[in-house]
Amino acid sequence: MSPGRQDTIFALSSGSPPAAIGVVRISGPQAGSALAALAGTLPAVRRASYRTLRSREGAILDQALVLWFPGPRTATGEDLAELHLHGGRAVVAAVEAALLSETGLRRAAPGEFTRRAFAQGRIDLAEAEGLADLLSAETELQRQAALAMAGGAFSRQVESWRDRVLTASAAVEAVLDFGDEDDVADLPPDFLMRLSEIRAELEEWLDRPRAEALRDGYRVVLAGPPNAGKSTLFNALVEDEAAITSPLAGTTRDVLTRAVSLGGVPFLFGDTAGLRDETGDEIEAIGISRARAELGRADLVLWLGPEGEGPADAWEISPQADLFHVEQKKAARHRVSAMSGEGLDGLRDDLIATARSMMPRPGDAALNRRQHLLVAEAKRAIEAAGVESDPLLVAEGLRLARSAFDALVGRATTEDMLDALFGRFCIGK
Repeated sequence: MSPGRQDTIFALSSGSPPAAIGVVRISGPQAGSALAALAGTLPAVRRASYRTLRSREGAILDQALVLWFPGPRTATGEDLAELHLHGGRAVVAAVEAALLSETGLRRAAPGEFTRRAFAQGRIDLAEAEGLADLLSAETELQRQAALAMAGGAFSRQVESWRDRVLTASAAVEAVLDFGDEDDVADLPPDFLMRLSEIRAELEEWLDRPRAEALRDGYRVVLAGPPNAGKSTLFNALVEDEAAITSPLAGTTRDVLTRAVSLGGVPFLFGDTAGLRDETGDEIEAIGISRARAELGRADLVLWLGPEGEGPADAWEISPQADLFHVEQKKAARHRVSAMSGEGLDGLRDDLIATARSMMPRPGDAALNRRQHLLVAEAKRAIEAAGVESDPLLVAEGLRLARSAFDALVGRATTEDMLDALFGRFCIGK
């Protein structure tokens, strides 16, 4: 069940104390009265004021900057107050206790401030999803893509598509209302061309790299037979002794993954068990089975085994390039030594360039799975509308496209979906 919309909520919106400043946000119909109860009177609108905050008993809680933002022109669309406190634990706890003593106030649930902004029409669903991604962004590419989505770049595109489909729908309705024939001959001469243009734009968005690549990282799996140097190279790439290295065959028994950022690009590196056809060790056999499955999920495989025996499109890597007694591959993409560092910079640069080409361009909004499915649904509906001769079926196709656009920005949603989205947010956001 979603939190009550009439409650006034509060939460610490800055980092956990102790900190230099602790920002407490209050949103809802009682925000003004709660602020006045602590600060004595309401300060000037949208102007920071220095006040002494007191409890109901008159005890001094803190000396702080306070701000008052009457709705609806606020982040949440409701009356909103902020208390910029000294960021000690005891100070924040005392102010929160004073707020709890006020009638109609309660602590906010995770993401509830943003959910109220959505409910009040201050942001749409696509922007809220972008904001959730922005809060979890760990790399520069993730940050830029999330900013584009949170800033409304995709939402504006969706509104453009919807408006154009709505115009097309009006033309079809005119034929249905006033046309003499059961065909689309009376539609504007450029009707099909306009639908084709929208379909092409939808297709271009569907062809873009997906948001999951940014969130999960470019998946690189190191593979080869036992003792090929996979774990040593894995440790060098992630710059950590994450994998156990040993001259004993079969040391790596399971898939070991490590998320890192190289050049601002998110990667997920995977070290796998050595691949061989037979083993008398049941546990190692399970590890080999998992390694083969991991190869199928990889965006890229670095093959350290015999030349030509790796998966299709794998990069041939010659490891242990500093050892003269180790046979080197004739067509290796990279020759490296994880021990001496030889060739590692070139391999990293190549990985970064390749991963960048598979990810959204800096500043481009990227579709997540939900958005991708809805854009594909709209494209199919418009394609169907473009080949129908019956105006009723054309109108239905355009209606389905509009429904998909509405779902993209949250005009048509379910509470379960909203609960899942806003549950990704921290308390106070």
